[in-house]
Amino acid sequence: MKTLVILLCILVSTQTFAQKPLRLAIAGLSHGHVGWVFNRKDKKDIELVGIYETNPELVDRFSEKYKLDKSLFFSDLSKMLDQVKPEAVSAFGPINEHIMVVKACAPRKIHVMVEKPLATTLADAREIEKLADKNSIQVLTNFETSWYASNQYVNDLVEQGKLGEIRKVMVNDGHQGPKEIGVSKEFFAFLTDPGKNGAGALNDFGCYGANLMTWLLKGQKPLSVTAVAHQNKPDIYQKVDDDATIILQYPKAQCVIQASWNWTFARKDMEVFGTKGYAVAVNPTTIRQRLQEKSPEETVKIDPRPAPFTDPFSVLADVVSGRLRLGEHDMYGLPVNVTVVEILEAAKQSAKTGKTIILK
Repeated sequence: MKTLVILLCILVSTQTFAQKPLRLAIAGLSHGHVGWVFNRKDKKDIELVGIYETNPELVDRFSEKYKLDKSLFFSDLSKMLDQVKPEAVSAFGPINEHIMVVKACAPRKIHVMVEKPLATTLADAREIEKLADKNSIQVLTNFETSWYASNQYVNDLVEQGKLGEIRKVMVNDGHQGPKEIGVSKEFFAFLTDPGKNGAGALNDFGCYGANLMTWLLKGQKPLSVTAVAHQNKPDIYQKVDDDATIILQYPKAQCVIQASWNWTFARKDMEVFGTKGYAVAVNPTTIRQRLQEKSPEETVKIDPRPAPFTDPFSVLADVVSGRLRLGEHDMYGLPVNVTVVEILEAAKQSAKTGKTIILK
């Protein structure tokens, strides 16, 4: 009887520990995706303990919309971190502020998740990597395409050898444009600021293709990067590109990334062609594939990814708790995402100079 009681106590203790919510703080409210964190009340894996934001208008808007206590809000990031002591911070401000958030969090041993891409410059990306390594923290980069079961399915085909060696990849991402789809004025302001966003569509949507290709090739860097960026709508996007095509050349493969704020409709799809067959991730749960020359193309429907992979905050909570370990070349991880920023920086240089950039 005594043994049974001990076992039950251990079981209850283990379940309590496993279900303990992550103490999460938010840094910035201007990013259009921040609403996600306030619209997941069905999940109990995080506890929102603080929000850093310097814009009083945003503070008022969010506190009213989501019925948030004003005591949650801070205009000083360091003060918030020291007072509420979060285990992790999710950054939802301009991309060039990611480095500032990591500089504040890393010495305090606070983990960080940022919205894609990791940084606006390679120098910032490398400094983030050094800070994370020195202070033994996780810095994750959230990509919507990491939630897609179809991308995982295609990667499995590659790993199983069913596509043969990768020869050509096309990644198409974007939508009609930030203004056209009606983003908030704060989100629009930083997306169209070359300093805060790093570029226009080239950074905003080019990062998806760079992330996916680096993941598919297990961290391999391209030999060269060639890019063309253009303003099809200079009356709307005066300071940044609204359309970009990036070509990544590898020893035996090429990736063409089409990033645009000019698509007819929103899209995030990937085509992978190998020496044996091809597969197209049409949407999160649909794949078109042809695995043999004499076989017809078939359409495969699959289930969404299982928990925690359909929710970035669940992923963050599981990584911080140790329930989930990221692979060496995970789409969320630093090694892949530092390479993503290196590719984007080379693409911007190529577009500006009209020359192919050779990576070291």
